[in-house]
Amino acid sequence: MSATPLLEVRHLTVEFATRRGTVQAVKAIDISVAKGETVAIVGESGSGKSVTSYAVVRILDRAGKVAQGSISFSGVDLVASSEAQMRDIRGREISMIFQNPRAALNPIRKVGKQIEDVLLQHVQATRATAREKAIEALEKVKIARPAERYDAYPFELSGGMCQRIVIALALACQPQLLIADEPTTGLDVTTQKAVMDLITELTRERGMSTILITHDLGLAAAYCDRVVVMEKGKVVETAPAAEIFRNPQHPYTRKLMKATPRIGMSLRDLLPEGTPASPMTTPAPALAGEPAPLLVVENLVKEYPRPQAGSLLAKLLGKSEPEKPAFRAVDGVSFEVRRGETLGLVGESGCGKSTTSMMLNRLLDPTRGRIVFDGLDIGAIPAKSFAASPFRRRIQMVFQDPTDSLNPRFTAERAILDPILRMGAIRGRAALRARCEELAQLVGLPVELIDRFPHQLSGGQKARVGIARAIALDPDLVILDEPTAALDVSVQAVVLNLLDDLKQRLGMSYIFVSHDLNVVRLLCDRVIVMRSGSIVEQGTAEEVLGAPKAEYTRELLTAIPHPPA
Repeated sequence: MSATPLLEVRHLTVEFATRRGTVQAVKAIDISVAKGETVAIVGESGSGKSVTSYAVVRILDRAGKVAQGSISFSGVDLVASSEAQMRDIRGREISMIFQNPRAALNPIRKVGKQIEDVLLQHVQATRATAREKAIEALEKVKIARPAERYDAYPFELSGGMCQRIVIALALACQPQLLIADEPTTGLDVTTQKAVMDLITELTRERGMSTILITHDLGLAAAYCDRVVVMEKGKVVETAPAAEIFRNPQHPYTRKLMKATPRIGMSLRDLLPEGTPASPMTTPAPALAGEPAPLLVVENLVKEYPRPQAGSLLAKLLGKSEPEKPAFRAVDGVSFEVRRGETLGLVGESGCGKSTTSMMLNRLLDPTRGRIVFDGLDIGAIPAKSFAASPFRRRIQMVFQDPTDSLNPRFTAERAILDPILRMGAIRGRAALRARCEELAQLVGLPVELIDRFPHQLSGGQKARVGIARAIALDPDLVILDEPTAALDVSVQAVVLNLLDDLKQRLGMSYIFVSHDLNVVRLLCDRVIVMRSGSIVEQGTAEEVLGAPKAEYTRELLTAIPHPPA
């Protein structure tokens, strides 16, 4: 690693013109990256870390501009460079991996052709050699069967596979600097480790420099040489990774560290010091004796038919191809959920946990098996008919993306009241408004915000709207599908405590679907680990995550990046 800066940002200020005037998103910051160095820029949403990277590669929104300061890359003034010069630098000298790999790929163009486009644009291949070099790029990012994947479209690939394609695109021209903007958001722990190991291996092989933009402090600690902490557009602390995590100097850095779930912590430990105790501490009434489980799942199976192969000529001749066996997404799953408990459902992408939760919520019909809810087999009720059944109001769901799960044309009030308007008994504008305000207060959403639309709310506020909507009908069971995956660590800490408080107050049961094992450890009473559609281990959270019996569970735990204690 050379001490000579490859990238040098000096006194950079970035402004955006808005209807309410000029907003400074980045305020006179200094950042440098040496040759061969990996630097993390950490901070929460709105801290300015992504805007800084967009300013470096000159892809700011039209309303944004560099108001002052300089950006020097390998001696070239990027602020003063023409657009033609920047087009040559982007991809060839500086490449970027964006947060959402599917959104970064052209959905109607084969992934191999997209890599060819980059190679041809920067004269790294000829028409004759482009295909060979694109397949070679896929091979370098460890894509299985690269020649076959060359002809795949993004929708045919998993999230982890799409991320590898984006990495192949970014590294195809062997740039000097790679900027990775939240490259592992939404990925399970083993895929996250594989992606980060791959980025680290390839960049070190080529002597490249890397900027990792993340809000995951464990990731920054595990993979970076130095860490730059940003808050509200300013750099508040810069230090070597080991030093900043062992001895953080700035209060904001300490706040981020405190809000990051780790072994030995409790939910309350995540909150800032001085946070008042929750007013919702009254537990649900205890039931005499050991009550019957609220939900019993027996030998649940979900199969999908595979498309049948066969040439057009064979079909015209009436020759039938042997049928392919159906794909089994969920394979004989059995478990129960007790009243008032939180059951964690964990595993890698494609393990069947989301398919299982959709069957339990009756959005999908099972192929075989029983779903017994409060003594009745609701799995026998077709999914199309379940919405009109009295059980619909008793099982609700909080979805993963707090933005995509809200209708952009509904105010927060309309979104919260939607289940009541469809299935509730409350009528009259005043009564509905009063119920909405009550729900908003329960989830800690300021009442004055309920007349706003989703785009006028923060991520944490939208998450609260989704939770308020899910509890509007006083359900017995709430299925939580990665409800904090898109949130900053401090917002996540508040939302997790809120969920726990609501469960105690309202006597609900939770099924918590997640790939974040540290969060599962904090929130869940029992844990189920799934792999390839089957359960490999289940038990109390302490047993499964503290002393796992299955090798696969141990692999998941080993893959978690941890900041130093």
